[in-house]
Amino acid sequence: MYKRAEITKTKKDFWTTFGQYMKPVPSADGIRVNWQNYKTHVSQVFFRMKAERDFCSIGIEINHNDTELQELVFEQFESFKKILHATLEEEWDWQLHSVDDYGKVTSKIEKRLDGVNVMDKDRWSDIISFLKPRIIALDEFWSNVKPAFEGLS
Repeated sequence: MYKRAEITKTKKDFWTTFGQYMKPVPSADGIRVNWQNYKTHVSQVFFRMKAERDFCSIGIEINHNDTELQELVFEQFESFKKILHATLEEEWDWQLHSVDDYGKVTSKIEKRLDGVNVMDKDRWSDIISFLKPRIIALDEFWSNVKPAFEGLS
């Protein structure tokens, strides 16, 4: 069993390592980006990466408090579904109005990799290999479609 402080430190170390690994990679627009804290610059639309003790995941999260507006943004993403999946070169899971770990209603489009553990440093390369191409592809997708979302926030 891991202690909370150990989990916190290991996750911080992982994200620092991930950030260093990604630092030389420019965005699709050719600018420098903080990959581990990617900013969409659209209110309540986030790109989230997680590295946990039994999985890692990457996804688009829509957190509008107004569930009707959240659904509208989700539908906007659905209109770009073919472009997203073509850019990612895979299909992701789409969940309208799911409840997050804190009881808040969110909608997400995500991909998970089960069976990896951020506490096992020997598996960090597997996690990074999963996250890296997907966050780069998400950035490329976002570079192309962001203008369609800017008026929705």
